Amino acid sequence: MIQLKNQSQIIAMRDAGRITGEALAYAGEHVKPGVTTGHLDRLVRTYIESHGAKPSFLGYGGFPGSACISVNEEVIHGIPSFDRELHDGDVVKIDVGAFYRGYHGDSANTFIAGNGSPEAVKLVETTKRSFFEGLGAVVPGNRLGDVGNAVQTCVEREGFNVIRDYVGHGVGHDLHEDPNVPNYGLPHKGLRLLTGMVIAIEPMVCAGDWHVRVLPNKWTVVTSDGSLAAHYEHTVALTDHGVELLTKVD
Repeated sequence: MIQLKNQSQIIAMRDAGRITGEALAYAGEHVKPGVTTGHLDRLVRTYIESHGAKPSFLGYGGFPGSACISVNEEVIHGIPSFDRELHDGDVVKIDVGAFYRGYHGDSANTFIAGNGSPEAVKLVETTKRSFFEGLGAVVPGNRLGDVGNAVQTCVEREGFNVIRDYVGHGVGHDLHEDPNVPNYGLPHKGLRLLTGMVIAIEPMVCAGDWHVRVLPNKWTVVTSDGSLAAHYEHTVALTDHGVELLTKVD
């Protein structure tokens, strides 16, 4: 069941979103060759907890980190480790959630450690742009298929593919709520968008085939063909005054 949020609830969610976005940006500033994913995870946890919040991902379903940090062919759910050192050109996805006063925020971005290849740079830029093209379809009365189709069209126009097996979702008191928000679809199809919806739109894009598999650690999702992947996400609220990115940082 979809939990529509009223104005006071959306106002309350702004704080969780702000902390989430700031923690993500803070970790992103430290992405460079020689840094470990474990160090980045510690930065996220320290930032979130110093602001009176809790990392949404820590212990969620048994996940051991405060952030999902996925490198290169890893799409999502990468487990941070002090033994995993970044190298020049690595494509680093950081996914962060913060729980504050009863609500979650959820946001992700992709960073390149050092100097990225032309393909990597294009992939990262396209993934971010596809989010904003999808966001443009977030209008009360439109449908989720309009959002997914906008994302998919942008991605495929650049020769990339969207992951099908994992999608966006609602956000609120729970980290993952209804509805599912696919990054693909047909215009005018799917659930109708309504004022009060709060959803995470999160394009997951790969340079090659869109099929994925899960590593033996039962968490990390990688592209089946080893191609590079990127990820971009914001928590988005549909309000009486338009669309608000709750996790955006100025």
